[in-house]
Amino acid sequence: MKLAGVFQLLLLTCSSLLAGQNPQDPTPAKTADNYSGMYSFLQDGEFVQITVEDEGRVTGFISRYGDSDSDRGAFLDQFFKQGKLDGSKLSFTTDVVHGVWYEFKGTVERGEGKTPEDQAYYVVKGALTEYRTGADKKITSKPREVTFKSFPREV
Repeated sequence: MKLAGVFQLLLLTCSSLLAGQNPQDPTPAKTADNYSGMYSFLQDGEFVQITVEDEGRVTGFISRYGDSDSDRGAFLDQFFKQGKLDGSKLSFTTDVVHGVWYEFKGTVERGEGKTPEDQAYYVVKGALTEYRTGADKKITSKPREVTFKSFPREV
């Protein structure tokens, strides 16, 4: 009986140490910010879904309204071809959809929201370049500085 109690105490102590906690301190160990979530995009109704995975790999997509003659008003999803998060530095490039793709280079920062349940708890700031292939097969680029605000997270 005593051996079982000692074993449970040892197991509890080891679990707490592995989690970075003192057994007498119920405060959880601080974890890195989780920037995964939905963020605003260029127009109302458009958004960017960002998912931060292991080792800074980023997946996601942009959901936007088409603006060419063939897709005007249609909702288009453009998945990330590649994405990376290094500390707070974020970059991604989307796949080409209807001759358009995006490249982003910037940062993820704390915003004005007080809690993750508030809008703009995190903001993505940086340079977004829109690339477009014209009917003449010529590629044009349109760079701009952007700020995308996180949507409120559900509890």
